[in-house]
Amino acid sequence: MSPLGRKAKQMKTLLQSSESRVQPYVPAEKNLPEITWKATLLSIFLAVIMAGSNAYLGLKIGLTVSATIPAAVISMTVLRFFRNSNILENNIVQTATSAGEVIAAAVVFTLPALLLMGYWKEFPFGITTAIIIVGGLLGVLFSIPLRRAYIVENEELKFPEGIATGEVLKVGDSEAREGTRDLLMGGLFAGLVKFAQSGLMIMSESAHYWFQTTRTVFGFGSGFSLVLVGAGYIVGVQVGVSMLIGAIVAWMIAVPLHGFLFGLPEAGSAYEIAVTIWNKNIRMIGVGTMVVGGVWTLVYLIKPIAEAIRSSLATLKKAKLGTQGSLLRTEYDIPINYVLIGVAVLTIPLAFIFHYILSQADMQIPMTVHFVTVLVVTLFAIIAGFLCAAIAGYMTGLVGSSNNPLSGVTIMAILFISMILLVMLGTHIDFGTKGANSLAAAAIAIIIGAVMATAAAISGDNLQDLKSGQIVGATPWKQQVMLMLGVVAGSLVMAPILEVLYQAYGIGDSLPREGMDPTQALGAPKAAIMAAIAEGVFTHSLDWTMFSIGAALAIIFILVDNFLKGSNSTWRLPVLAVALGIYMPLDVTIPLLVGGIIAFLCQFKMKKEQSKFSEKDYTHKQEYANRRGMLFCSGLIAGESIIGILLAIPFAAYQSTDVFKMAPADFEHMGVLLGILAFMGVCYYLYKIASQFQESAKK
Repeated sequence: MSPLGRKAKQMKTLLQSSESRVQPYVPAEKNLPEITWKATLLSIFLAVIMAGSNAYLGLKIGLTVSATIPAAVISMTVLRFFRNSNILENNIVQTATSAGEVIAAAVVFTLPALLLMGYWKEFPFGITTAIIIVGGLLGVLFSIPLRRAYIVENEELKFPEGIATGEVLKVGDSEAREGTRDLLMGGLFAGLVKFAQSGLMIMSESAHYWFQTTRTVFGFGSGFSLVLVGAGYIVGVQVGVSMLIGAIVAWMIAVPLHGFLFGLPEAGSAYEIAVTIWNKNIRMIGVGTMVVGGVWTLVYLIKPIAEAIRSSLATLKKAKLGTQGSLLRTEYDIPINYVLIGVAVLTIPLAFIFHYILSQADMQIPMTVHFVTVLVVTLFAIIAGFLCAAIAGYMTGLVGSSNNPLSGVTIMAILFISMILLVMLGTHIDFGTKGANSLAAAAIAIIIGAVMATAAAISGDNLQDLKSGQIVGATPWKQQVMLMLGVVAGSLVMAPILEVLYQAYGIGDSLPREGMDPTQALGAPKAAIMAAIAEGVFTHSLDWTMFSIGAALAIIFILVDNFLKGSNSTWRLPVLAVALGIYMPLDVTIPLLVGGIIAFLCQFKMKKEQSKFSEKDYTHKQEYANRRGMLFCSGLIAGESIIGILLAIPFAAYQSTDVFKMAPADFEHMGVLLGILAFMGVCYYLYKIASQFQESAKK
């Protein structure tokens, strides 16, 4: 064999061996239609709907709901009316549709800050759409070389919503209906509880007990979200424990200590005081931990990312050798040379966006400084955008898209670009006070942050979709193309949607007309944080002490994790999971931990029963119990997500989240009790079915 032929064979072996770990539902040798006209039209329609509903929720409460599973369920329902629809078409629809939800999250967490700062008076269609499209397409391109590193090669990252979506699609297929009952039960329980919580408001979504002493506050609490229990079950107990450690650092140590040392804010109840301290001060510790942990994680992942790029180049070389037909269909990403060309092409409109914004700022800086600044921030946006995409993708793999702290990644990006602008422009203009120059520079940082937030959000979402594609046997490059379509569709409607919501409600303290009721304004809490961070850098009012404490904690946790690794311990302490625990509210951390504990207890119980079975029977029945648990948790994720999307429609139409409210004014304590009982009941049911062997397996 010639050297060229041997090289081609080595490339084929490298690619096929890495893909052999997962047996897809649709074999790689089987070709089914994926990108069809009906799937494309349905994708565009659903992407627009999801973008609108999540824009409202993000502005109202600072949270969005994942559209991945709802899109898959809607697709399966609609496409059943057509002949010859298949599971890969449904997967394509959910891939493109989820882009609308993700774009909404990235945009409402950043661009409304420009209204809150007084820099914008409206959402201009041209610049808003350009920012979103460029950032979204960059996110798709950035995620392509990460697929192999995070999904194929990394067994630690579970991508819970990707797994759940894959299981939903498989059960929905006509050939795999045996798991329908568990899936539907999970969806029914979660859907009913979510509607009772957010719709009827007869069940509380969380419970907190905090008390105030003469100097500080103490307490704890938990949310009752079943989607988080499902995600926690999938990702496992180690991630949950790591997040708990972060939560203990933030809520049980840092909040009381900060109150003791610096006094308590006037914020109402003890719980409201604790939330105020955490939101304004302690969360910055989480950002510091996230920044250092993110950098360390990237260093740790340099080798697998490099291997992923090498595999992409191997695919390209094999195509040039004319032997690409021997490669499996499920291995094909968009070729890496197209990725690099796409990034290079998108750099041009990105530079024009920054040039336009800097020109509009009218900072009176020399022309040379102007163009050098544009060049630097453009290169920063590309390089840091990829790093943010990699970090967001990793955290999405840990805890899922719905719980991905996109705002934390965005804050990290805004901090870095703000400091770069401060250094580059500080010798030419005065940033000492909160004036026009500080406002303009902060606005530039927000817009750059919006580009990187969109890229990071889309990257994490795309990886989740590619995980579900790996499970069902999709063709990766087709998913990546359809995600680009979803990005463009969602981007074209985001500016009009934001403008309609702004004109209808107002955002924060920015009201478009006189006489509007400020109590009905959409709070945009995440955008308010971004505005405060960006302005804080240029007015020298940012709390760098808390950031530094978080960075120091990250170093400590990294050392502990390396010690565990060196001692061959089965337990690890991923620093980004700890950072998430510091940065996220208790309402997220505790139910996710509960799901992980249930998974651990199920495995423990089955291990005790191992002696009753032969090794073959035990393995088979263990897989059976695990599958039941996985399907039920997939149902939990699907049910709550679908109800969240459906509730967003009347909430937006009636301009209120109290449309279905039935609870009387004095129902708070009963609502907490009902919430606890429902939460515990579903958790017990999950434990029961996920730890139970088939009767036929017993001796």
